[in-house]
Parts: sequence; structure tokens; C-alpha cells
Amino acid sequence: MTAATRDPGGELARLLATAQQTGSPLVALGPEFVPTDASAAFAVQQRTLALRDKAIGGWKVGAKSPTAPILGAPLPGDGILRAGAVVRCEDYPVLGLELEIAFRFGRVFEPSAEPYAHEVVLASVATMLATIEIVSSRFARWPDVDKLCQLADLQNHGALACGEAVAYSEDFPFATPSLTFEFNGADIVKIPPTNPAGDPRRLLAWVVNHCTARGIAIGGDIVITTGSYTGMHFASSPGTVVGEMRGLPPVSLTIV
Repeated sequence: MTAATRDPGGELARLLATAQQTGSPLVALGPEFVPTDASAAFAVQQRTLALRDKAIGGWKVGAKSPTAPILGAPLPGDGILRAGAVVRCEDYPVLGLELEIAFRFGRVFEPSAEPYAHEVVLASVATMLATIEIVSSRFARWPDVDKLCQLADLQNHGALACGEAVAYSEDFPFATPSLTFEFNGADIVKIPPTNPAGDPRRLLAWVVNHCTARGIAIGGDIVITTGSYTGMHFASSPGTVVGEMRGLPPVSLTIV
């Protein structure tokens, strides 16, 4: 029995960390390395960040519909970017762009054996901001990749550009905001501006309890981005992408 078959999760984490560090996507993956369930994929996420020696700077969380399972992933701190940041197209084998809304808490939720109530989590939201997520992958055949492998691969995360944060307002139209999303001045909104999860604030208690049940504190400077309002635009050439949700400062990202 090989080390890989004794610890397929550890080997998958090593492969993903190496693919990120070298910029060489994984071409093939044996079936023995596919996580058995979401819990196993979440464990690979944590082990991958540990192998890369990256602190958590944020979380992405989302759902395919208001009733679909909620899934999330930690975001490496070195990939949390300010608005106006410049990134290299060559650093991302896949480069998808999505406009999202994110939140920060005004407190830290410490690890707990008991879940935090939705009302407690929502009352702790301090600020909100527009974000642009770069969607990318460590798999050469993406998106033709097992969904649990994608989850293990930080749910296809590349980087996150963050706009200026403003004070949280419960009156913001979270379900259907008015927005624009442009690449080199051209509209790149692919769907009606809605979040597939519905009101994204319902996702926040999940990510808090996902973390705290696993011994991970969450809050403070940690940014939580909550899914695309625009669908995904694939950038195949250099340019500048600008997103704006009415009521929030704009966010931009330049690709060279």
C-alpha cells in the first residue's frame, strides 16, 4: 500500500499546493484521490493552505439556489486584493470574473461546540463591500472536474479584489441590487442581477458555524464574499474590469 492510498486527502492537498506554486495544472487525477464527501473536501482545503503556509484572509460561500446546499472555502490571505489591483493573466490558467457582495463582522466568533444563531450572526455584521472574484482552477480540464475535487480546490478560487467597505445597512436590496459590470467598457453581465442563493445574508451563519465547529475563529478583518450576481465572464485578454452596485463604492481590477 502506498502513502497516497493510505492518505488520499493529504496527497490531494499536496498536489493542489504544488499546482498552485508551480503554475502547472493537474492533468489527471486517480479516482482514489476524489474526496468521499464534502467533509473530506473541506479537510483538503485546510491541508492545502497549511502546505502553502497561507493564513486565511477571507471565505467564499454560496448556494446554487435558495434551497440548495451551502458550500464554502477559505481564501488565502495573499489573494485578498485592494480595488485597482493589477494581476497577470498568465498566473491563472482559467480566469473567470464575478461581481459579488461581501461582509465583515464587528466581532470575532470563537470556536464553539454550540452553533451561533442566525440572528446573532446577522446582528454582528459591521460592514459590506463590493468584490470581484477571480475564479480559477488547479485542474487542467476544468470545468470537467468532479464537484468534490472542485470544492477541495478552494471551490475554484483564484483571488478576490475588495472595494471600499461601508457601514452595513439592512435596507440594501441584497436580493436584486442595481449594478453594472464592465470589461474594457463593455457590459459583461451574463444573468439578471440576482444572487442564486437568494438573500446572501442567509449564508453568513453557515460560514460562521462551519468555521467555529472546526476550531477556526472568524471575524475582524476576515472578508466573506457571498456569490455572483452577474454570472461568470472569462477574460482571455488584458483589460480592466469595473463593477459597481448602487449604494456601494465601485471595485476594479486590471489584468495584464
